Amino acid sequence: MQTSIHTKYKSLEDAIYQLVTDFSEKGEWIVKGSRNSIKSNFLENEKVSIKFFQKPSLLKSIIYSFFRTTKARRSYEYANYLLENSIQTPFPIAYIENQNSFGLLQDSYYISHHINYDFTIRELIHDPLFEERNLILEKFTEFTFKMHQAKVNFLDHSPGNTLIVKNGKGDYEFYLIDLNRMKFENLSIQQRMDNFKKMWLSKQMIKVVAKKYAELSGESEVKLHKILLEKTTKFKRRITKKKYLKRKLKK
Repeated sequence: MQTSIHTKYKSLEDAIYQLVTDFSEKGEWIVKGSRNSIKSNFLENEKVSIKFFQKPSLLKSIIYSFFRTTKARRSYEYANYLLENSIQTPFPIAYIENQNSFGLLQDSYYISHHINYDFTIRELIHDPLFEERNLILEKFTEFTFKMHQAKVNFLDHSPGNTLIVKNGKGDYEFYLIDLNRMKFENLSIQQRMDNFKKMWLSKQMIKVVAKKYAELSGESEVKLHKILLEKTTKFKRRITKKKYLKRKLKK
């Protein structure tokens, strides 16, 4: 077993291991997936989220065991990096990896604080009349700009991967989740706009994001709008085509 527990939770080591041992029988399902699943449970009196990464294929098990860090470990380490750079994410408590007798990865777990969020960007996409929609988009753009300034290229920057907490009118907090796919690098303006493409922004939303990002970066609003519109349109077309071909193959 390979594990790392945050210093703040070292005294709860046995309780953390018990959460993992009881994962299949106890806790409340948040996501029940074919590959990865998430449950909430309690670590003493604190509600936590436990993400379970199922046993990979033999090839991937070899890769994760000897050549690449696991998704659970990356989630934990990336969360610490984000917090060190003042980018909010559920606080990382621990990661645990189970290996077989040959040292090959079996399954793994990432444990973090549980966030009681109010909505995600997905709700804004589906509801053009969402309360304070443009303001939320502007604040989300500020959050993303801060992430870019910290050299974070979040490869899964999609509508459901930022949890939004409303503290009051005009007051919102953003938390990144599903962290295991990131690159840490200086981002060009092309890369920065490309990082928004999976958000599935409407033309009106693109205008809001481009304007705010231009204010923050000092880049031309016209330039950013053009790049963002092109990248978003191209991404939407590719995904739509992919879905169409899948439907055709099923017939």
